[in-house]
Amino acid sequence: MTSEPMESTVQAASDFDWSFLLGTPLRITIIIVGAIVVNLIVRLFIRRFTAAVAKGTVGSEKAEAAGLAKFSATAMEAHRTGIDQQTIKERRAQRARTVGRMLSSVTTILISVIAALMVLDALDFNIAPILASAGIAGVAIAFGAQELVRDYLSGFFIVIEDQYGIGDTVDLGEAVGEVEDVGLRRTQVRDLTGTLWHVRNGEILRVGNLSQGWARAVLEIPIDYSTSMDDYREMTKDVTASLRKDPEISRAMLEDPEIAGVQSLSGSHRVIRTMIKTKPNLQWMVERAFRAELINEMAKRGAQVGMIQETVLRTLPDSADDSAEAGRAETAAAGSAQPKRSAAVTSEADSAPSRLPSDQEIRSTVHEDSPSEGTSDDTGQQ
Repeated sequence: MTSEPMESTVQAASDFDWSFLLGTPLRITIIIVGAIVVNLIVRLFIRRFTAAVAKGTVGSEKAEAAGLAKFSATAMEAHRTGIDQQTIKERRAQRARTVGRMLSSVTTILISVIAALMVLDALDFNIAPILASAGIAGVAIAFGAQELVRDYLSGFFIVIEDQYGIGDTVDLGEAVGEVEDVGLRRTQVRDLTGTLWHVRNGEILRVGNLSQGWARAVLEIPIDYSTSMDDYREMTKDVTASLRKDPEISRAMLEDPEIAGVQSLSGSHRVIRTMIKTKPNLQWMVERAFRAELINEMAKRGAQVGMIQETVLRTLPDSADDSAEAGRAETAAAGSAQPKRSAAVTSEADSAPSRLPSDQEIRSTVHEDSPSEGTSDDTGQQ
């Protein structure tokens, strides 16, 4: 390269306005890099928060008071409820992942939108119409999608408050069954018949969790009056001893059965309420096992389950009814032997209202009576 072209290139470079690069491009680069850095920092905090929630490590005064110093919240909850720590950890990890994904998505969207508006402003675009249009569109979308927004907000609080999780048996009103999936917009519940219910979280007004922490098997046993309360307590002890021999039933029972007392009375039996504290979702298994063993124990002792006594009364025709029927038959036969006129009069008297006699009947009656009247007159003249 000769000296002249090199000098021209150097001259052109010196004449270039390098301040342009220090203006808009630099600001745009700073905005983009800043948005990326802020997003990474926020995501880092979110991951730490969700990890702490999933781990559940605390060093609170409650742990020290319970003699569980340096124990995790998982160990404390397992000690209180009797649930294994692995199940508690899985529930917390699932809840933390769901909340973390939602917070990360919302954070990324907000930071990206703000960065895009700042870039447009740096390029000297008038973003006032964009903001106005976005505001109007946001109001319209919010008005049309308010049900969707409510579903997501309800789902967020359901997850963060741990109202229920996968595997729990819940009562959501119309849907009662086992939870198969929990999302921010809807919950899937499988009922006893196998029907899969898709319930929007915004429509859930109340939640009855039948398997959170611990459960209780409540049995209403009808006992005959011939069996005393002391006998029933002895039978309950023997039934409990038999159930404890089964490892599965024994692990499901957190406490021995508690006899609450007589729940109701009737003319034939009394109902005794018995309660058993169990692990979650195992109360129905314990109830079935207790009833089956109680029936066997009652059979050994000769005790009986209270039954409702019913008496059926049937009425049969007696001799008085037979004589009345015979009397009515004789009256009907006697009536048929009377003259036709009497029968006609009787039938007319029974009918209501009675009809007036026709002209022909009047003439026939007069003709029948006239010979007797003539005979009497002739006799009187003679």
